[in-house]
Amino acid sequence: MNKKAELKRQMEIIQRGTVDLISRKELEMKLLRSLERGEPLRVKAGFDPTAPDLHLGHTVLMQKMRHFQDLGHQVIFLIGDFTGMIGDPTGRSETRKALTAEEVQQNAVTYREQTFKILDPDRTEVTFNSSWMKKMSAEDLIELAALYNVARMLERDDFRKRYTEHRHISIHEFLYPLIQGYDSVELRADVELGGTDQKFNLLVGRDLQRAYGQEPQIVLTMPLLEGTDGVQKMSKTYDNYIGVTEPAGEIYGKIMSVSDELMLRYYELLSTISLDDLKNLKGDLESGKAHPMDAKRTLAREVVRRYHNEKAASEAEEQFNKRFSERKSLKELAEDDSIPVFFLKGEMPLFKVLQESGITKSSSEAIRLIKAGAVKIKDEKVLDTKYTVDEGTGVIKAGKKFLRVSR
Repeated sequence: MNKKAELKRQMEIIQRGTVDLISRKELEMKLLRSLERGEPLRVKAGFDPTAPDLHLGHTVLMQKMRHFQDLGHQVIFLIGDFTGMIGDPTGRSETRKALTAEEVQQNAVTYREQTFKILDPDRTEVTFNSSWMKKMSAEDLIELAALYNVARMLERDDFRKRYTEHRHISIHEFLYPLIQGYDSVELRADVELGGTDQKFNLLVGRDLQRAYGQEPQIVLTMPLLEGTDGVQKMSKTYDNYIGVTEPAGEIYGKIMSVSDELMLRYYELLSTISLDDLKNLKGDLESGKAHPMDAKRTLAREVVRRYHNEKAASEAEEQFNKRFSERKSLKELAEDDSIPVFFLKGEMPLFKVLQESGITKSSSEAIRLIKAGAVKIKDEKVLDTKYTVDEGTGVIKAGKKFLRVSR
């Protein structure tokens, strides 16, 4: 095996979609040593079971974990049943309500069931941080706390903001990043994955590993996936999420509703498509060789197939197509979130909207559709090739395709 070529390949796959990598040089060193010794890296990612169901935003980290598994490494799926009772203060403007031990355990069971739809069970070590934290004495906890200072804790954005605004910060919240960092010591992690909002906590892990005489872990952060609105991060709070346990038709329809730009982001972070195929897809979309709607259908089928099965994916696509072919009133479709959205740049000519949205491959094709009476707005044919579209237009039907405009 050509170790340099393999190192380059692994680095390309690992860096796909990532935001922070601390540090690249250290990761290359660890990977090269792994190749030379035939010993897999130990790759950790922690999940606090604060909700019973996962959505696609949660799976971004799992997809990256799968990348490491496919490269031959061992991943550690850490369920933070102990830290879950503290409540992660990340991004909070006030103290998070702690869960009971019973709630945490119930949610943890669901997490395990859902995560193996992505991860390979044979290369996944599932562990709970209560297994060592509950054994820690008060003296041990004091010794751990002595390794970090308040000034460093207040460097963290959410703590600093709450402190300067005189908002409540409970002492136990300072324990959260310490315990998350100590988890890396216990697990002797080579790499820890987290969202960009977890960067501080992951860096604490590096500091604590040094303090305990270990080689510091690599910190790798992934972006927070935007929800179907394309603006806010995916969250049940914002009602813009796609749950992995939702019915196949719901998952399919929600993916079909996202913008073309967001679709490519979903491909990068959620799909198993290779880097070369992703690059080709982007090129084909830019050149007009590929249609955005077809690309969304492929992505929707892949996601549904992962969380359900092939039959469910085919049925979901069939139902989606049937739903639109049978509905005649565009007014009925105006509030349908599964219709692709095109975001206007002010008032735009109708033919330009059809072309830029990917409904047609060119402006001339769009004009031909309009002249042929194949374009409808508000259930009426539009024959004027100079017709302009604004945010009040609603849903456009062009042939058998639908598009919802917004700003």
